[in-house]
Amino acid sequence: MKKISMILMAFALAMMMSQCKKNEGQLTSNDEVVTITLDVKQNNGSKVVVNPNTGTVDFETSDKIYVGSGSKYVGFLTHNGTNFSGNITNPTENQPLQFYFLGNVTPQETLSVGTTEECSVIISDQTEHLPVISCAASNENYVSGVTAYSAHLLNKCALVKFNVTTPSNSPICVTGMKNKVTVDFTQNTMTPSKDGEGVIMLPAGSGENVEKWVILLPQEALEEGGEGSVYSESGSCSGIRPEIPAITENGYLAEGISLTIGCGSIPVGAIKGLFSVSDTKQVYFSKGNLQYQANTNTWRFAELQWNYVGGTLSDGYNYGNVGGSSNNSISSTYSGWIDLFGWGTSGYNHGAECYQPWSISSSYNHYYAYGFFNFNLNDETGMADWGFNPISNGGGQENMWRTLTKDEWEYVFDTRSTSLGIRFAKAKVNGVKGVILLPDNWDSSIYGLIHTNEAGTTYNNTISGSEWTEFFESNGAIFLPAAGKRNGTSIESPGSFGHYWSASYHIDYNFFSCNLTFSDIYNYTSFLSRNNRYEGLSVRLVCNAE
Repeated sequence: MKKISMILMAFALAMMMSQCKKNEGQLTSNDEVVTITLDVKQNNGSKVVVNPNTGTVDFETSDKIYVGSGSKYVGFLTHNGTNFSGNITNPTENQPLQFYFLGNVTPQETLSVGTTEECSVIISDQTEHLPVISCAASNENYVSGVTAYSAHLLNKCALVKFNVTTPSNSPICVTGMKNKVTVDFTQNTMTPSKDGEGVIMLPAGSGENVEKWVILLPQEALEEGGEGSVYSESGSCSGIRPEIPAITENGYLAEGISLTIGCGSIPVGAIKGLFSVSDTKQVYFSKGNLQYQANTNTWRFAELQWNYVGGTLSDGYNYGNVGGSSNNSISSTYSGWIDLFGWGTSGYNHGAECYQPWSISSSYNHYYAYGFFNFNLNDETGMADWGFNPISNGGGQENMWRTLTKDEWEYVFDTRSTSLGIRFAKAKVNGVKGVILLPDNWDSSIYGLIHTNEAGTTYNNTISGSEWTEFFESNGAIFLPAAGKRNGTSIESPGSFGHYWSASYHIDYNFFSCNLTFSDIYNYTSFLSRNNRYEGLSVRLVCNAE
């Protein structure tokens, strides 16, 4: 197999001592600052394009190599067009130096010389360059006064070709891939993992069997993905990811993996079932409840329909099935995910005092859409609606999704005509309580449900996760989990009550907006209800069917 090869030879030019005073990461007079210049072996081509005929990779100006020593980050070296040079601080005597090339991608963390023990990069976006990942230890131990060191960088990735057939000129996204690398300076390791949906974004370009080269991280072979596991960034086209062979370090897959993407009517991030919301309009529902991550300002749909974040109640037990996240921790810097939002908290400044997803004010008038009590979310500019945001796994386009109005929710549950008259049923899916919505063309021969179209029942249909995938989701069914609600930072009734916002304000009460509510306690004759605008409820978005 052909290899991506790089030879790194290092020669130290000088050594100098710092006389600065150390204060919160600043150097002291005892710190040893070593200036190192690294001579890099050059081949034809460049790192940006990567030579697919040979698999060779070259460095370019401004590329960085991060250096570790003594279980800490000690500095970085920058390529100046000829070689690498830079300062490292306090290298450990009689130990090798550790070199990490991270594809010229900026680490997610802020690196501090002498204190940082771990950093990571995400290599999803490969539309402009190929982020080759490699590392090595120096061939010689560091010794004070010795000025020459060398190392042979070993690639921790593979160069892979995809043969893409698509009518879309947008970049193509492939999901399910390991796309994150974590460097542990304490153990001198580089570990690949999957961030979010595991997206690798290929360069733009349409046609039949268009060659697109990418960098993939080591992972086991992947089975064929589901509908929408590959899609265009514009959200107009989607397809199914084929089987992916096992990816090994320093691999070179030049034969090409075929991807076929078509432009159809089903939006990226949607379940294929059609639901009438009026006599003349149908919609697709998103594949999961809306979620938000504050520290990256990222919106996404839950990976599975029964996923909800939940939170910790007064009994100390954590309710929810999105690991590492909690709605109790809502803040402007929270790195976990939240999925309970005050009304109109889209993140766009549409005129409300509280418009950010993390807003927790207890004043209902802070949540007036566009600054007035009698505006709906989709009035004016529409920017008060959460669906105005680009959704990372929902096509990534602004104003592609929207929230149902009160009348539309009512039409879905109580009015629309379906093939056999079946519209909804309360159930437990994979152990999670909630409500199943059946598409307009649902055939009861697919799976028998009891107490259909009955709002005043308990969650009395029990469906396993595999049954849901095989019989329900594949045939367009929607599941709304009972994710509870939030009041300030307190979580109420997760796993028992479901509360979903509509885009409609309540015409009789300024402090209320209309929503969908269900539980196994009250005998509802209808799911339509109202909640105070400052309460955090679930959001399930839809996309109009063309």
